[in-house]
Amino acid sequence: MKVKIKANSIYKRLQIWNGIFDLTNKELEVISAFIKVNIASKRKNLCSKKNKDEVAKILNFDDPNDLNNYIKKLKDKGALTFSKGSYQVNKMLNPQIKKIEINII
Repeated sequence: MKVKIKANSIYKRLQIWNGIFDLTNKELEVISAFIKVNIASKRKNLCSKKNKDEVAKILNFDDPNDLNNYIKKLKDKGALTFSKGSYQVNKMLNPQIKKIEINII
């Protein structure tokens, strides 16, 4: 059986998978903003200093370094991965990946 789910925004796509990642509403807002900024900037590191500066402005953070706590929580929960000095969004949450299949056995 196949189930098709339409997610017409990054935030909605994140909500679909949130049962797996157990993110708070604020964590969903933060990762959604990082994804949007990174798609526009096309930077290699999702959590680069420039991306953090832009996300901080979008979410009205006084200091972009305040996002570091959220980045750590998102990494600990598996929503972000860290490899070779850069952060990436988990493939399940990446809106540029159009098709994801899950087999339950």
